[in-house]
This record gives sequence, structure tokens and C-alpha cells, in this order.
Amino acid sequence: MANETETAAMHRAVALAVSALGRTAPNPVVGAVILDAGGNVAGEGRHVFAEVDHAETAALKQAGERARGGTAVVTLEPCARHGRTPSCALTLVEAGVVRVVYAVPDPNPAQSGGAEVLRASGVDVEAGLLHDEAARDNEAWLVAVRERRPFVTWKYAASLDGRTSAADGSSKWVTGPEARADVHRIRNEVDAVAVGISTVLADDPQLTVRFGETLHERQPLRVVVDSTARTPLDARVLDGSARTLVATTGAAPAERVEALRATGAEVVVLPAAGDGHTSVEALLAHLFAAGVVHLLVEGGPKLAGTLVDARLVDRVLGYVAPVAIGSGRPTLDNVGAPTIDDAWRLRLDDVTRLGDDVRMIWRPV
Repeated sequence: MANETETAAMHRAVALAVSALGRTAPNPVVGAVILDAGGNVAGEGRHVFAEVDHAETAALKQAGERARGGTAVVTLEPCARHGRTPSCALTLVEAGVVRVVYAVPDPNPAQSGGAEVLRASGVDVEAGLLHDEAARDNEAWLVAVRERRPFVTWKYAASLDGRTSAADGSSKWVTGPEARADVHRIRNEVDAVAVGISTVLADDPQLTVRFGETLHERQPLRVVVDSTARTPLDARVLDGSARTLVATTGAAPAERVEALRATGAEVVVLPAAGDGHTSVEALLAHLFAAGVVHLLVEGGPKLAGTLVDARLVDRVLGYVAPVAIGSGRPTLDNVGAPTIDDAWRLRLDDVTRLGDDVRMIWRPV
């Protein structure tokens, strides 16, 4: 059984993993702590895709010879196979580590089996320490590996009566500055941010990560779902401050597609769904193939509604403001449930006050 020192080290490893959210795709977030033979912290590391070392290797380099006879505490089962980097399991063996404690087994068949490699080399292995905590922080990658599509977070901001804009289409700002700052923090942790063409035409969002007026150095991919290539060529989403992908269909005029490409945007022609709009299943498959692990869907009600109808939403972030609008756009525009028994059910996982607004987080039951 893991002791208090190993448990404390796993809490630290989880924090290290979380600090790399948005910077590891298509790989998982992983944190590692090396304890020396006396139980003292000798090294720690996290994985960032742009850097070669996996978390275990980074921690071992910091620990040096102090790793020999020590324990490795890792949020994810060490990888078994040599790929872009050497096998972490074998690297731990070569470093002289005698015990490995990990939180979550690796579901990726291309890399799993590290525990068996370690045990075969005489290393004591324990699995499952702080499993739920580590799995929740790595949930996007775990879902992406299992479902072969990005993890989808749907975010909306609405009034008390569930409206995202007034009758005239105006929506700036439904929520206050604290809630808007929180959205930028979330954007900084995902790989791509998507909106539908109606949101682009109504709000002209930039979809970048900004802290105050400062553009952050790291930006997620911006995605516009636009079946007929109506995105204005002067739209802020095409301003060059971040990569942009426009997902359209064969119904888009060729000259519009070429004009959008001339702005520097990537334009992909995807299959259309039965209603003529871009197939969300095809979109998710394309993004997954491009290395997107976590997709944040910010608007509008048609795109969100299509994903909800298809049960392709894994998490909901709802920002509710203390304002009543009455008429205006609803949060969802979808087929919906014909009866209450068919309604989409979710579990409330968190409620946080942000200034005068409330943020709620739900996950499907």
C-alpha cells in the first residue's frame, strides 16, 4: 500500500500534469515525482509535447543518481514501447528505480503494458493511487483515446431565463468580466475552439486567449463550422493572430473557398449531414486526425444543439448571469427530446461564483 509520502508525491504529480493542460496534444498530460531511497523528493517533471522528454524522463534527469533505489510516482502508467521517445518503463528500470506507483492505467494499445515490463524487471508496481483525481484531470485524452474523437466541452453564457442574446441579436455582454476571464483561462487549456457561422456573423469573435488586452503567446486552433463558406473575409477570426480552420461542405462556392484560403485559413471540405450542414461527426474525425484532443464549443445554439442531439458533448460549462431577457436566442436550437423521458440528463459536478455570475459544470450521466 502507498504511504503518506507517496500520496503527497502523487498530489504533486497531478498538479504538475494539470500545469501542462493545452500543451500536450495529441499526448496525455502526465506528471512524475522521483523519491530517493529515503523518501525525499529527488526530481519532478511534466510532459509538454514540444519538449522531447516524457514526465518520467524529465524527473529522472533532475534526480540523477538519487533515483537509484528510489520510487517513481506517476499519474499515468509508464509507456512500454519506444516511439518518439524511449520506453519510460525501461528508462525507469535502467535508472535503478525499485518501485513505481501510478494512478491511471494507459488505455492506448500502442503504449500500454509498462506495468508488465516493470514487474518483469523486478520492480515493485502499485496502481490506482489517486486514480479518480488523476483521471479527471486527464479526462480529455482518456475519452479521445477511447472514442477516437476529441473530448467536447460545450460552453455557453446565458441569462437566468436561458437566453444567449436579446431579440435584436445583441449579446455583449451577458456575463461580467470575471466570467469572461474564466473563459480565457479555459481556452488556454484546450486544443481548439469552435463556433458556428451564425456566431461569427452576429458577434465577430476573435476566439483567442487574452489576459486583459494582452494576446497570450499560446493560442488554440480556431474552428468555424460554415457549410457554405459565408465567413466574411474581414472577420476577426481570420486576423492571423492564431491558426484558423473553416469546415465547409461541397455546397460552398469554389470562389469563396479560395478567398478564405487566401486569408491564410485552412479550409476543409467535409461531408454534409442530412440537413445540409457540415457533419459534426466528420468534423470531429478530422480534428482528431489533426491531433486535437480537447475541443471547446463556444457557440452558437445550432452547432451546440447538433452535438447534443448526437450525444457528442462530454462536459458542459454554463455561465449564468443575473439578468432576464425574455425573447432572444435560446442556448440550444436542436431537435431535442420528444418527451421528458427522452431528455438529456446530466450530473452537476461544480458550482462556482464568478463576480455576479455563476459557473456550473455538468457531465452526462
